[in-house]
Amino acid sequence: MKQTTWVIRPEDASDVTAIDTLQAEAFGPGRFARTAFRIRENMPHRADLSFVALVGTQVAGSIRLTPISIGESNALLLGPLTVSPDFKNRGLGKALMRTAMDAAEAAGDTAVLLVGDAPYYSPFGFQQVPFGRITLPGPVDPARLLIAPLNGSEMPEGAVHGGQL
Repeated sequence: MKQTTWVIRPEDASDVTAIDTLQAEAFGPGRFARTAFRIRENMPHRADLSFVALVGTQVAGSIRLTPISIGESNALLLGPLTVSPDFKNRGLGKALMRTAMDAAEAAGDTAVLLVGDAPYYSPFGFQQVPFGRITLPGPVDPARLLIAPLNGSEMPEGAVHGGQL
């Protein structure tokens, strides 16, 4: 494995084009039809909880957290987590995850929801949502619906909506 040095910093407006390009490479045009994308649509991500990883001056990865509500609880939706194919399997995605999760916890947030692979995300505190406890406004594989309660909070329950209460 090639060693890579990166710097993780908060995302800023100058990163948007590079992030859009990374997301297009990673997820293709089908990303716009996915339920998680539709929840984030027209909902600004939290600037204090969105980060990029730079290798030199190149944006090599990004992560965003977007405010949502689950039933009567405020929460965050993670995603997308994107790493350039040139920098995959070097720990960059995990470094971005840890940065975002630590920042969310420090900010006092109570839960982060995502649709993803449990083996990858479970080391960050994510667990599978019990079937029917949290519902999304579109199709999602229930085995991939994961949540990480933060700051000693209980797992929320209910329908997911973009934005917070």
